[in-house]
Amino acid sequence: MLVRVRGFVAFLIGALLCAVVGVRMGISDSGASASAAHLHYLADGRVALPADYRNWPFLSAGLDMNYAPGGMAMDHHMFDNVFVDPDSLRAFRSTGTWPDGTVFVREDRAGSSKGSINKSGQFQTPALMGLELHVKDVRRFKGGWAFFAFGSEQPATLIPKTAACYACHSAHGAVDTTFVQFYPTLLATAKQHGTFHER
Repeated sequence: MLVRVRGFVAFLIGALLCAVVGVRMGISDSGASASAAHLHYLADGRVALPADYRNWPFLSAGLDMNYAPGGMAMDHHMFDNVFVDPDSLRAFRSTGTWPDGTVFVREDRAGSSKGSINKSGQFQTPALMGLELHVKDVRRFKGGWAFFAFGSEQPATLIPKTAACYACHSAHGAVDTTFVQFYPTLLATAKQHGTFHER
C-alpha cells in the first residue's frame, strides 16, 4: 500500500511539474497560442484590452515622438507610455530577447502645460488619444509579431500587415522588431546579452 501511495505522489508531482513548465512556455493542451496567457482573442480575431495592463511594468514614455522624415506638424502635445507583461520582462532580463507570448501596450495621452501650479513643461492628462498592442505570437501571426489598434470601440482589430508600422519596426527595432533603443532600463540588458542592434 505504501508503495502505491508513493507512486501516486510521484505521479502527481510529475504532472504538476509538466503543467508548470507548460504554462511558463506558453503551451496548453488545446494548442492555444502563447499570447493567450495575457490576451483574450475573440472568434473573429479581435483582441480585448488586458484589464490590468496599468499594473504591468512601465518601460518608458516619449513626448511628441515622430518617425516621419522631416517630422509632422501637430497642434497638440502627446505622450506615449509603454507597458509590457511581467512574464515577458522577466524572460527578457534573463535572455535579452522577447519570448513568444510577449504583449506590449502603448497608451497615448494628451499633454498639457496649463494646470494646477505648473508654470512650464508638459504633463500628461486623462485624455486618452490612442491604445495599441504589439504582440509576439509565432503560431498565430506570420513573421511572429502583430499590431492591434483600439478605436472608439473595443476589442481591438488587427492592423493590416501592409501598414507602415510593420516595416518600420522590422527595419529599426533594436531587439526583435521592438524599440528597445527607447527603453532606458533595458538597454544594458540587451547589450550584455549581445541582442542589441543599433538602428
